[in-house]
Amino acid sequence: MKDLTGGNGTATVVEPSSTDRPVAKRAVEALLSLNGQVLPLLRQWVGSNEDCGVARALLALATGDRWDDGVLKEQLSIAHRDALAAGEREASLVYGIFLHTHRQYRLTADHLVEHFARWPADEQAGLMLGAFSACGDATYRAHCDALTQEQAAVAGPDNWPWQSWLAATMAEQGRVREAYEQADRALDLYPRSGVAAHARAHAEHELGNGRASADFLDQWLLADPQAVQSRHLNWHAALQSIACGDFADARRRADAALARTDVGMRAATNWRLLLAGQTPAGQSDSAHVRELLAAPGGMAEIFHTFNLALALAVEADTDDLRVLARRAAADERPDYREVLAPVVEALAEITAGRPGAAVDLLAGLGEHAERIGGVRVEREIIQDTLARALVDAGEHERAASLLHHRTTTRHHTYEDLLLATRTPAATAGAHRA
Repeated sequence: MKDLTGGNGTATVVEPSSTDRPVAKRAVEALLSLNGQVLPLLRQWVGSNEDCGVARALLALATGDRWDDGVLKEQLSIAHRDALAAGEREASLVYGIFLHTHRQYRLTADHLVEHFARWPADEQAGLMLGAFSACGDATYRAHCDALTQEQAAVAGPDNWPWQSWLAATMAEQGRVREAYEQADRALDLYPRSGVAAHARAHAEHELGNGRASADFLDQWLLADPQAVQSRHLNWHAALQSIACGDFADARRRADAALARTDVGMRAATNWRLLLAGQTPAGQSDSAHVRELLAAPGGMAEIFHTFNLALALAVEADTDDLRVLARRAAADERPDYREVLAPVVEALAEITAGRPGAAVDLLAGLGEHAERIGGVRVEREIIQDTLARALVDAGEHERAASLLHHRTTTRHHTYEDLLLATRTPAATAGAHRA
C-alpha cells in the first residue's frame, strides 16, 4: 500500500477502493473524494460498527440536510457519547460536525481552529472547511485561506485531500493558473478527487478553456456518473458550453442533468443564456420559487435568496422581484439591505425593460457585490448583468471597460455577445423567451 499521509498519521490510505480493505477506510476515502458510493459505504460502516461515533457523525454530515431536527440531534447525541469513549480527537470532531450540521458556521469555524491546533491536517475535520465561507464574513474567509495553506503544508505534497483543498482555495483567490496546476497535481495523486476536479473546473472557466474543460468533466464523470457533485459539475460544463457559444449543448445539459430542486443552477444557466440573447433551457415555475421563498428558512442564506431572484428574473416576473426587493430592503441584516436589495431591484428593472435604472443600482455596488455570497464564477453573473444593462442603455464603452479584464485574458463567445448591441425589441424578447 502507498501511504500518502505526509507523515502526520491522520490521513487515509489513498489507493483506489477495493472490497478487501476495511469499510471504514473505503467510506472515509469516498467521502473525501465525493465518490458516488459514499452513502452506501458510510451506512455499511455504521451498520458494521454501531459504537463508532465518528462513523455515525460522518453519516450525519453527509446526509443531515435530509433529516429532521429530532433525528439529527438524536444521532449526533449517540455519536458524541460513543466518540467520548473513543478519545478526545474523536469527540472534538463529532462536536464540530454537530455545530456544522446545525448551521452554526461561526462556532464551527472557531472550533476548527482549535481542533487543527491539536490535531494538524486532520482530513475528516477538513471536510468542514466550508463553514468559514458560510459565515459570510471576509475575515473568516481570509482566515480559512491561510489555514488551508498551513494545513496543506503540514500534510505534505503527497496528501491528495489537502492538496485538493489548496487548489480550491487558490481558485477562489483568483490565482487561476496556480489553481489549475495545483488541481492537476492533486489529480495526479488521486485521479478521483472530486474537490480537485471541481477546483480545475473553476480555474478553467477563468482561463477560457471552454470545450476542453467540458470534455474533461465528461470524461471524469464517465467513471462515476453518481459522484456527489455530478449535477454541479455538469452545470460547470454547461457554463463552458455557453462560454464557447455551444448554446444547444448548454440547454441539453441543464435539462438532462439538473433536477427540479436545482433551482439556483438552472436559473444561473438560463439567465446567462438570456443575457447572451439566447433561448433558455427548461425554466423554473414561479409558483415553486414563491413557495421556496415563503418556506421556513427561505431567506436564511443570502446566496440562496439571490439564486431564487435569478429564477424569477428568468421568468420575467417583475412584480415578485419587486416584492422580494422590498423584503430584502427591510431586512435587519446589512448584506440583505445593502447588497441583495439593489441587485434584486436591478433584476426587476431589467425585466421591466429599464436597463438604465438597473445600471444605477448595480454600478454603485463595486466590490460589495462579493457580500452576495457564493464563489467567483457564481458572483460573476452580477457583473454580466451590469454589462448587458450598460449595452442596452447605450453605454457600450462603459460595458467594454467593465469586462476588459475578461476579454483580454480569455476569449469567450459569451462575453462577445454580452457586449453586442441588440435592438430594444430583441432585448425585451430575449428576457421573455
